[in-house]
Amino acid sequence: MLDFPRWKVLSIWALLAVLVALAIPSLLPQRITDQWGHIPHPRINLGLDLAGGSYLLLEADVNDLQSSRLEQMREQVQTEMRRQNPRIEIGDISTRDGKLTFMLRDPTQVDAARERLLSITGGGAGMTGQREWDIQVVDTSRFVLTPTAAGLNQAVDRAMGDATEVVRRRIDELGTREPTIIRQGSSRIVVQVPGLQNPQALKDLLGKTAKLEFKLVDATATPDQLRNKQAPIGSQILPYPNNPAGIPFIAVKRSAIITGDMLTDARQEFSQQTNEPQVAITFDSQGGRRFAKVTQENVNKPFAIILDNSVISAPNINEPIMGGRASISGSFTVDSANQLAIALRSGKLPVALKVVEESTVGPDLGADSIRAGILASAVAVALVVAFMFVTYGRFGVYANLAVIINVFVIVGVLALINGTLTLPGIAGFVLTIGTAVDANVLINERIREERHRGRSIVQSVELGYKEASRTIFEANMTHAISGVIMFVLGSGPVKGFAVVLLIGIVTSVFTAVTFTRMLVAGWLRRAKPKTINI
Repeated sequence: MLDFPRWKVLSIWALLAVLVALAIPSLLPQRITDQWGHIPHPRINLGLDLAGGSYLLLEADVNDLQSSRLEQMREQVQTEMRRQNPRIEIGDISTRDGKLTFMLRDPTQVDAARERLLSITGGGAGMTGQREWDIQVVDTSRFVLTPTAAGLNQAVDRAMGDATEVVRRRIDELGTREPTIIRQGSSRIVVQVPGLQNPQALKDLLGKTAKLEFKLVDATATPDQLRNKQAPIGSQILPYPNNPAGIPFIAVKRSAIITGDMLTDARQEFSQQTNEPQVAITFDSQGGRRFAKVTQENVNKPFAIILDNSVISAPNINEPIMGGRASISGSFTVDSANQLAIALRSGKLPVALKVVEESTVGPDLGADSIRAGILASAVAVALVVAFMFVTYGRFGVYANLAVIINVFVIVGVLALINGTLTLPGIAGFVLTIGTAVDANVLINERIREERHRGRSIVQSVELGYKEASRTIFEANMTHAISGVIMFVLGSGPVKGFAVVLLIGIVTSVFTAVTFTRMLVAGWLRRAKPKTINI
């Protein structure tokens, strides 16, 4: 066990040298490492509690989601009844009181209509076995579709999963580092963005549902209808704050020409005519064909560009728009146009989110935590070094060297994997320092026992490392299992603690067992001692 060929010694020293070198940038002020230019200098990211930043708690608007489901079902019903032969004529369709109702013009088609509704109202909701929609027939020809609680819960769960990913993509587009985005309960999302001291831009970006639609304007609506918000049949009244006609509302057709799902790209640019910021969008092949067809059939008619149920502009179609590209203009700044482009690129939020709690953590609090963490680490290292030296002499010096190198190695590995250090992470760091010498205590005590039994120095050292290795492995395995469970099931600070703990377990075993064994073996070969003080 004490045989260390030269290649193995050189490999261990080279590995440790690389990891210690990776730790150096994180230990220097950033203003210094920023001057290194193209020289790689990975640094540890600091979490929200250390670097300061913004905290938002978002809550889904379940009522808005329920209304959206009703409108989607309304469009599906109209399409399904027209799509197949024989065509089923329906009328008096409405979405009042959380229900979708419509009437068949021919009561003899009730059974055929029910069959078509069963195909579009979903199967069982999750494991409950309940249907997503309850279908009833009243007065022999009127259908009433009511969303069930199980179906709504499943829709909320699905929407929140999608919304979490959309929020993550939008924040990543801001160029922030290591944001924490997790679900809390059934309808909330926690967002923590380290280093972002002004949360307003973040709120503006996340506040956009980014539901983009192009719809034809209903020119038959009179000014009185617009003021009284009375839409013609088949149309709806939407806000239009910048309406040149002076009325802040406009009537548009209910069915959309184009939706945000058909976008492939969106980016901020400047108008060639006015040099004002605008958002250029590109449709996929299906959207491009549909947009070209509609604009060909509606030349000299206006269409509305609608974002989050509010009309941005309603330009006139002067000529067919081919090529699958269009632009959105209207009182944008460069920042607002860029934020809209990010929101459109990252996809629309499946449910509206509102900020129910927000806070900003200042960097001063984080600086105090860092100073306290460094002080705790330094005191822990000093006390451990003193204890090991007094108790085990030369073998304690080897253990101390392993502890000090282990501190640099943990920092180097964290920097290499672009990890984030949080306040609980510092606690895990200090805990790792304290437990890093456990292995050396076991080894040294075992060597001392073997010496008391009368074995030679080499035999005692060999048996000490060999017999203690199994105990060391089993003890650290239990720590590792706990760390893996915290990493998998935890989030935020708990996950940060688990990451530091797991890295510390691996590196401390390597430095405390392999590294110190190499040092002891080298000393025994060189000095050939007659006795040891342990």
